[in-house]
Amino acid sequence: MNFLQLVEQRCSVRQYSDTPVSAEQIDYLLACMRLAPSAVNLQPWHFYVVQSEEAKARLRQCYHREWFASAPLYIIGCIRHDQEWVRRRDQKPHGDIDIAIATEHLCLAATELGLGTCWVCNFDAALCHDLFQMDAQEEPAVLIPIGHPAPEVKPASKERKPLTDIITTC
Repeated sequence: MNFLQLVEQRCSVRQYSDTPVSAEQIDYLLACMRLAPSAVNLQPWHFYVVQSEEAKARLRQCYHREWFASAPLYIIGCIRHDQEWVRRRDQKPHGDIDIAIATEHLCLAATELGLGTCWVCNFDAALCHDLFQMDAQEEPAVLIPIGHPAPEVKPASKERKPLTDIITTC
């Protein structure tokens, strides 16, 4: 599969089978995520691999959706604000960009393995921070449920704006 085929195949999965994600698959996903680029190579992130039943129950308190509870594995992606690069000219911190790049590396690697993922950003980040006793400098930015898509899940068609609406050639 080439890269275009991979990104065409990646979709938000909101229903998972009960088949566990193997240790080898988890290792592969984490290796791909770790290699993501970041501003000035500062890698201002920390990831929580949520796989114990107790930890999954805590995380599910932060996002109450039935479909979310069906995932066998979660990754919490956190920005390390004490490590992020800040653009001098306007003081724009880039931790949010860096965590997004690493997260999408994870999602694409999962797709390559036949696993499903979904970006979840609308969750109770303060509660997540407290429940996982995160460092004061860590901001939970994204939750990624990961698992084998349920058999009835079919990738939705991707409606995208035409290139002429989003590209300016100079």
